[in-house]
Amino acid sequence: MRCLFLGDVMGRAGRAAVWEHLPRIRDEWRLDFVVVNGENASNGMGLSADHARVLLAAGADCITLGDHAFDQKDMLQFIETEPRILRPLNFAKSAPGKGFRLFTARGGRKVLVLQVLGQVFMKRPFDDPFSAVEPVLKSHPLGGMASAVIVDMHCEASSEKMAMGHYCDGRASLVVGTHTHVPTADAQILNGGTAYQTDAGMCGDYNSVIGMDKGEPMRRFITGMPKARFTPAAGEATLSGVFVDSDDKTGLAREVQMVRIGGRLQQAAP
Repeated sequence: MRCLFLGDVMGRAGRAAVWEHLPRIRDEWRLDFVVVNGENASNGMGLSADHARVLLAAGADCITLGDHAFDQKDMLQFIETEPRILRPLNFAKSAPGKGFRLFTARGGRKVLVLQVLGQVFMKRPFDDPFSAVEPVLKSHPLGGMASAVIVDMHCEASSEKMAMGHYCDGRASLVVGTHTHVPTADAQILNGGTAYQTDAGMCGDYNSVIGMDKGEPMRRFITGMPKARFTPAAGEATLSGVFVDSDDKTGLAREVQMVRIGGRLQQAAP
């Protein structure tokens, strides 16, 4: 199964990049399933219902969120009516929506997508992501109920993301990190057959400070004082993510590649 995961969509520039490139590459790469992390798509803070519709119309089969899942208040209601949007599995137990779902991909094959939040260096305490993932993976065995399993590990610490990759090794097709907006160069297939990349990067303008216009972040670093609100950078965006081709029988990865399209980080297609 040929799957694409796109990292954190950042503001208008990120949405524009997804809208421009995803329909074409979905056809050219013969993709069976596409996951997009959209938690920064609305002005860098959360995802609105309208912007979710844009990402879905562009070709996303599933949108994952993150620690900013409900910064846009209309998502509290919209997520209950749109099953293609997932919030973190270990978010507050009273939160609306679901943290995992079994989707139907091209040809009727099933894809399990789940997202968890890490604990290290995160601003709010969340439940243990490892114990949250375990029962979901057990009830949806790779190569059985699920032809492919994709895990979005949304957190700050590279070490915690790597630990989740090894924890899921052999039980997921892909474990990929999100949240830091900086793509890592460690796409690999782990010993048990799970594709892994520490961070998918962002779909946004890389002439920025992790997607934000450079002026205000630099002012705060240099002076220690805020002057204005952060605003997403609005230049040409790069589409960043990871491509994985998994075996239809086992669900394990056969190939994994970083994806960089447009903007500053151009890379050849898989």
